Amino acid sequence: MRGIGLGLALVSALAFGGSGVAAKPLIEAGLDPLHVVWLRVAGAALVMLPVAWRHRALVRRRPALLAGFGLLAVAGVQACYFAAISRIPVGVALLVEYLAPALVLGWVRFVQRKPVTRAAALGVVLAVGGLACVVEVWAGLSFDALGLLLALGAACCQVGYFVLSDQGSDAGDQAPDPLGVIAYGLLIGAVVLTVIARPWGMDWSLLAGHATMNGATVPAWLLLCWIVLLATVVAYVTGVLSVRRLSPQVAGVVACLEAVIATVLAWIMLGEHLSAPQLLGGAVVLAGAFIAQSSKPQAPDAPQVVEPETALSRSGGAV
Repeated sequence: MRGIGLGLALVSALAFGGSGVAAKPLIEAGLDPLHVVWLRVAGAALVMLPVAWRHRALVRRRPALLAGFGLLAVAGVQACYFAAISRIPVGVALLVEYLAPALVLGWVRFVQRKPVTRAAALGVVLAVGGLACVVEVWAGLSFDALGLLLALGAACCQVGYFVLSDQGSDAGDQAPDPLGVIAYGLLIGAVVLTVIARPWGMDWSLLAGHATMNGATVPAWLLLCWIVLLATVVAYVTGVLSVRRLSPQVAGVVACLEAVIATVLAWIMLGEHLSAPQLLGGAVVLAGAFIAQSSKPQAPDAPQVVEPETALSRSGGAV
């Protein structure tokens, strides 16, 4: 079960990590970033519409869960991140967003009052430190207060993704179907992003044209299909399923691989070369993810007095 969960988390990180590679040529071709986000979520919502109809009973049984997933895990992460990068460097925004695993660890330990392992805590520290190198946070650091708050908002929304994805994992047959949760989350997210992105002002003719990817000409519709099917539908489905099989804090650290994958894919497919610090940072993130996923959740002891070792015993998912 744990091996399957780890595999799903890696597939999710790979799928999410490829979103930027496909989206950047569309943005450079003239599409507004928010319009790309809206196309991504709305397209995925249409794909998952039959699933939403099949699980329509969830609307009555778990309305709060569906609303939270749509607002936080779908619309919140996307809107906050793209708003943040309009004010601060992309690398800084990405690093702040991926503080989510550390925030998840705090949520699990201090809000849910569950013990966390030393390995999970060490994995978070290594993953965040490695991400600082991957995104080269020291290059062009800006202290725009609103931009940093928006990036932190994206991190908090990502915490909601992992925490809400874990809801019902211990409920057996009564657990809400993860596919239904994702389907309605995408539908709600699409509605919210419609208000924010205002797609009626988009130049739809750009989707019938071509975009340039590292010197090669690619149909815009093909990149859009990549974003909708792989970077959204597959990414969310495998991500939520991985959280159900791993602990939220472990899944959150493995999700940090998204930044490494995004950087490597940009190197291969967009010609954006990696520097030595980025290569080193990627290795550190891999080490952190491996250490975190090798940990096993501890069950709290029966006595009220908790030993220090017990007290110190992907995010609690996106993205």
